[in-house]
Amino acid sequence: MENNVLLKLSDITKEFPGVLALNNVQLDIRKGEVLALVGENGAGKSTLIKILTGALSGWSGEILWKDEPLNVSQPWEAQQAGISTIYQELTLCPALSVAENVFLGREPRFSNGLIDWKKMNRMTQEVLAQLKVNVSPAAQVSSLTVATQQLIEIARALTMNAELIIMDEPTSSLSEHEVNTLMEIVKDLRSKGVSVLYISHKFEEIFEVSDRISVLRDGEYIGTKDTKDADLDEILSMMVGRTVNMRFKERTNEIGETVFSVKNLTAKGAFEDISFELRRGEILGVSGLVGAGRTEVARAIFGIDRVDSGEMMVEGKKCRIPRSPKEALKLGIGLLPEDRKEQGLILMMSIQSNVTMPSLAGNKHNFVIKAKQEAGLVDGYVDKLLIKTPSIKQLAQNLSGGNQQKVVIAKWLASSAKILIFDEPTRGIDVGAKAEIYELMNELVSQGYSIIMISSELPEVMGMSDRIMVMHEGKITGILDKKEATPEIVMGYATGTHN
Repeated sequence: MENNVLLKLSDITKEFPGVLALNNVQLDIRKGEVLALVGENGAGKSTLIKILTGALSGWSGEILWKDEPLNVSQPWEAQQAGISTIYQELTLCPALSVAENVFLGREPRFSNGLIDWKKMNRMTQEVLAQLKVNVSPAAQVSSLTVATQQLIEIARALTMNAELIIMDEPTSSLSEHEVNTLMEIVKDLRSKGVSVLYISHKFEEIFEVSDRISVLRDGEYIGTKDTKDADLDEILSMMVGRTVNMRFKERTNEIGETVFSVKNLTAKGAFEDISFELRRGEILGVSGLVGAGRTEVARAIFGIDRVDSGEMMVEGKKCRIPRSPKEALKLGIGLLPEDRKEQGLILMMSIQSNVTMPSLAGNKHNFVIKAKQEAGLVDGYVDKLLIKTPSIKQLAQNLSGGNQQKVVIAKWLASSAKILIFDEPTRGIDVGAKAEIYELMNELVSQGYSIIMISSELPEVMGMSDRIMVMHEGKITGILDKKEATPEIVMGYATGTHN
């Protein structure tokens, strides 16, 4: 292989209707290296991976695998060639066991064709031990946490003896301890001669584990830097074509009276005695570890899940706790859910339909939708939020993660909601889109909106919040003013160890 190159992509071009997704992209991956691939959402990373793994056709260019042309039209063909992929979106079968998922389609069998369950469970246990995952091979996948399911995906890839493993945002659902374990696994793979294409928005991981960093921007290849010679500002500039200020801006808007409060909100088994207030023009950050009950509280406030007891006040008036999202919207409450694809959008519908769904009643006359008025409204939000799309008729599924999140935000801005719950607003979003989301949140509170922001990223919580509410095992352990909060204090409350 030339210069130890395992995989070489030349002049890769792919066009969708109205969108040039990739334009003459170049990339090479060497044997036994970790190559980080970075770029804003919409830069073309996912399209490139789909081409490489045989999930997408109709492209031009050349792919060389070990100096030979690689032509794969199905993902299983890529796996047979030695290329395995761990996707950001889980691809497990929830009703099957861990062992069945790890060896799906490759089950060890006796000579009579029956599955050798003992051998399959033993082999699964061996790879789980390598990943330090303490779970039974017989456990049903649906009973596992999202983080553990992500590690099962990695276990499956490791059993395929792949020469190249593509990891697409592999740590998006992992705890800090699990991330550290994965970093060690990636380093171990490299030492054994396995190549890893590592796609992530988390630069601390990229600089720790990668040998080189390749950058895509707007479907074009910008360049590759040796990690040891690169700095963050340089990579960010290559990604977005401009200087990005990721420092959190000091807000100057005045925080007003209390507009929303809950008292003794309790849902048995999820959370109990939740009491807090939210003021006009305020961002109330909600911090806590996985399983603390943060999302459960948000779902209850928005009427998705029922509560057993508690009280709620909106704009100084006592009201019934919503029993549906429709009731929550009538109270002026909107929710940007943690999983925007499954819960925040209807992917097969257009941007226009998604944005106007909660406000449909205001855009119709005698059961007929005012199409011109609706289109003008949506065009306004596309411009205001800088949503990158050729048309408001574009399907939501064809947008990048960052632009999908902006569509969810636009949906609530177009409604009557003034109390917005942002659950993990920047998860899976690139650095440029993060800065835009932060700026938008600042603008919203300056206009009188009030925001509850749930985030697992401590710098984000501390940088964006006026106050921080910390939860541990379904209870509030502390509510801190921004000025008194430190990472150590917040983590003390989050772990239940603060005195």
